[in-house]
Amino acid sequence: MELSEIYAPVQGDLDKIEDCLKSVCKVDFPHLAKLLDYSLRSVGKRIRPILTLLSGKSYDYNLERLLPMATAVEILHTATLVHDDAVDKSSVRRGRATVNSLWGEEQAILLGDYLFAEAGSLTASTGNLRTIKLFSETLKIISWGEISQALNAYNVKLKREEYFDRMAKKTAALFVLSTESGAVLSGAPEPCVQLLNEYSYNLGLAFQVVDDILDYVGTEKELGKPAGADLMQGTFTLPAMLLRERYPQEPAVKDLFKNKDSQADIKKVIEVVRNSPDITDECYRIANDFCAKACRNLNQLPDKPARKSLLELADYVVRRKK
Repeated sequence: MELSEIYAPVQGDLDKIEDCLKSVCKVDFPHLAKLLDYSLRSVGKRIRPILTLLSGKSYDYNLERLLPMATAVEILHTATLVHDDAVDKSSVRRGRATVNSLWGEEQAILLGDYLFAEAGSLTASTGNLRTIKLFSETLKIISWGEISQALNAYNVKLKREEYFDRMAKKTAALFVLSTESGAVLSGAPEPCVQLLNEYSYNLGLAFQVVDDILDYVGTEKELGKPAGADLMQGTFTLPAMLLRERYPQEPAVKDLFKNKDSQADIKKVIEVVRNSPDITDECYRIANDFCAKACRNLNQLPDKPARKSLLELADYVVRRKK
């Protein structure tokens, strides 16, 4: 099933989010407007704002409250990507040159700061104190995860629990913000808010596991960036972790990160993972387990098209190729 079909219950309102994002770019400073337009242009899947809308669609769907929040979570997500690319000195994202490669790292960092502030302002416009606090807490959690990843760069002894904890902070936290804000702003009862939190937390973990698999087995055309980009930045993820656990004497594993600039060593690890179906199969099994946990209580939500879309989105997350 295509994303457009999954998004059907809120597809028309997704177009309104795009309009809101365009309005953010209308500032009385041509250079900043150019940076904003480039970074916010629609090239992503918009999963996070869709989660906000679908969560709201299950209850009192008030678009006046939900639209600023859905826009805010997408802007927050964009800000994290702009900062990530600047820190990692990445040159390509989603098949396009990164902000830092075009305008420099300093402007990329400052643009990211501006986007964080814009997302916070939109969140505050909801007038909902719980959502405002949740936004602030989420930004703290994401920053914590980024610092943890930086400290563990080139660490081949990273443990699984540390890896999953980092994913929870870097990826799942923003998914949780998306659903909890949507549920709270639509007046969902507290048990259902927590149910959607469980869904989005596990969906975020599954999403990141699949991202990490694709970093090894995907093509540059599919990924919009070079394969093995995480390894090149010294980020040790689940496929390499499983390879180390199962084949500790594999030369490619033993040599990994001995020379941080060795592209040859990185390519060897990528090749070994690609030629080890048991590794990728196990990664997908883990991703599927997270999706099963995400969906296990969704039947407690109101029987509306949005619930079906949430189930289908979990299935899409593990099937996607980019």
